Amino acid sequence: MTSDALKVPAVALGTWAWGDDGRPGDGHFGSRWSASGLREVAERARSNGFTLWDTAAVYGMGRSETALAQALAGQDRGAYLLSTKFTPQIAGDGDDPVADMLEQSLARMGTDHVDLLWVHNPADVARWTPPLIPLLRSGRVRHVGVSNHTVEQLALADRLLGEAGFRVEAVQNHFSLLHRDPERAGLLDHCREHDVRFFAYMVLEQGALTGRYGPARPLPEGSGRAAAYNGVLHRLQPLTERMGAIGEDRGASAAEVAIAWALAKGTTPIVGVTKAAHVDGLARAREMRLTAPEIAELETLADAADVDTRGWWERGTR
Repeated sequence: MTSDALKVPAVALGTWAWGDDGRPGDGHFGSRWSASGLREVAERARSNGFTLWDTAAVYGMGRSETALAQALAGQDRGAYLLSTKFTPQIAGDGDDPVADMLEQSLARMGTDHVDLLWVHNPADVARWTPPLIPLLRSGRVRHVGVSNHTVEQLALADRLLGEAGFRVEAVQNHFSLLHRDPERAGLLDHCREHDVRFFAYMVLEQGALTGRYGPARPLPEGSGRAAAYNGVLHRLQPLTERMGAIGEDRGASAAEVAIAWALAKGTTPIVGVTKAAHVDGLARAREMRLTAPEIAELETLADAADVDTRGWWERGTR
């Protein structure tokens, strides 16, 4: 077994957007971030106790990992946790593609280990899980998680690791007010029963649940998220307006209400941060306590919106 159990802060910091290069049509988020701005984000996160950073080799094909390393430069390595991913779909054809991709990630991030390594997509669980074992034994990987896996795929990965004395300690799947499949499929219950930390990504649905965007103010044209959400923003208005009203009563935003909802579900939200003010919002969300009637009302409004926000990469997963 890993010597120490996985311990993480209430909210993890996502850097998917840090991989964008800012050119229209060549990024999912359609924005460009300055190195100095991201360093300010990292410092604000440190001062607020947000210490877990989530990235992936596939985010900008390494650009996110590189930008993260630059933002964290100067901070003591023991003061933060690094989470990155092995993505089978971009695996090389060497003798050990998992180790190869990890070594490239370590080089980009300027470190000798990652605290949490995810198998990004299930692909072939029996093939890609065993190569994690020597990485755990070496200490280059401290903990293992799986992302976009079903309950059955998670159980298989856990059994394969268990044969060597390790286990899957975390799951990272899409979970938001608009996408509650992990709850409905029993994945959240499975994680609770087996002491597996559930990380919820796309809690804000790439900005569509922040209350900032609507039919009159769509997401940036030419970006991947605009193509996914702009056509349904009008259907989300009753939900985002109610989130805004709930937040206003607490001196918070609609986005912070969405994060507080995910926390109330017992998950660890992974929230993208690109501005220091975003970190301040996470601090407010961390302290927010939604009532049971508020949670039920938000879920009813989300169901009424009747939108499918599954990403292309998760078709067929729960």
